[in-house]
Amino acid sequence: MSTENKNGEALNSSKAPEPVGLYPHARRVGNLLFLSGVGPREKGTKVIPGVELDDQGNIVSYDIETQCRSVFQNVKWILEDSGSSWDNIVDVTVFLTNMKDDFKTYNRLWAEYFAENPPCRTTIEINCLPTPIAIELKVIATI
Repeated sequence: MSTENKNGEALNSSKAPEPVGLYPHARRVGNLLFLSGVGPREKGTKVIPGVELDDQGNIVSYDIETQCRSVFQNVKWILEDSGSSWDNIVDVTVFLTNMKDDFKTYNRLWAEYFAENPPCRTTIEINCLPTPIAIELKVIATI
């Protein structure tokens, strides 16, 4: 379902996980598509691939490769459901909660997924994200 106003058309994917706040998966303005932050959660559940939580919801352990692959899949679904594609990504801001331990794996997977014509990229370490995840992507693509 989409809604259009002076700020463009709001778009939501039928395959990606539900947003954790009041925002759309993406917003189309002209031929540009701006994705809200995308994490590795699964649709319809609070399950986060590659994450083990304790009874209080704290991270016990996580697998950054599993999370990266899940984030990339969620981004692909949002792009496709919005009329774009993985190959149309032009800029990505990546948020990691543990640059020292996770950057090497993330960077290897980035090279795998973007073997041809990689987009611009900025990677930032932050101390936490709204859910117990280790990575989130903010993406801009063309349509």
